[in-house]
Amino acid sequence: MNLDNISSPIKALILDVDGVLWRAGQPIGDLSTIFDAITARRLKVTLATNNSTDTPAAYVQKLAKLGVHLEPSQLVNSSLAVATLLKEKFPDGGEVYVIGEIGLIEALRAEGFTPFLGEEEPTSPTAVVVGMDMSITYEKLTQATLLIRAGAPFYATNADRTYPTPRGQYPGAGTILAALTTATDVGPIVAGKPAPYLLQLAMQRMGVSPEETLMVGDRLATDILGGQNAGCKTALVLSGVTTREDAEAWMPKVDIIAENLGEII
Repeated sequence: MNLDNISSPIKALILDVDGVLWRAGQPIGDLSTIFDAITARRLKVTLATNNSTDTPAAYVQKLAKLGVHLEPSQLVNSSLAVATLLKEKFPDGGEVYVIGEIGLIEALRAEGFTPFLGEEEPTSPTAVVVGMDMSITYEKLTQATLLIRAGAPFYATNADRTYPTPRGQYPGAGTILAALTTATDVGPIVAGKPAPYLLQLAMQRMGVSPEETLMVGDRLATDILGGQNAGCKTALVLSGVTTREDAEAWMPKVDIIAENLGEII
């Protein structure tokens, strides 16, 4: 199945990254040719990933090496989504305690927030913001726990429990959130998929409506559910972690099930 099987006209694509464009760092198909076909169809395109660790510029550089040339504005991640969400809630910015990496830190600074890290303690925290942190420590968990217990709002980039590597599934941001939720009895406000905020940010940047947008991903519980929560049409590619059997059993039904992105285009 491909785009021609969609009844309503599609003007824009939101593409997940891992499992759609590459797998274990290796491109899935001829990405240059695929993106040329997207351009030929006059489709707008934005990449949307729950990965909060890197900046849009880092993704653009990686894609350029694979023959795909995009602008940083065409990449949104869960760090940008949570920073945008915080800006809407706290337009004057403020101090935030952060568990996360450079992608999250830079996104928060760009929206006028002052990140506090590690053993640093904000004097008047606007919020605690948590993303994937490969240098997580007990001290960071303790600092965040104390602030949340004292009443600081608890925000998170994404709740992915694991992420794939060549060695297998590693602990994801959701593992850190589970520890903090256990310690505080407070659940976070999550910006990444399957919440709609990340995809809404992508559509806002492209100037399109959900009815005009196709969300393409490889995970049912994040990409597809996120697209459905945002009101988009959805396409599941089998080049990632999901089997055709699971995809066909998903409810509400996925609009397109395809082997890979190239088949959809």
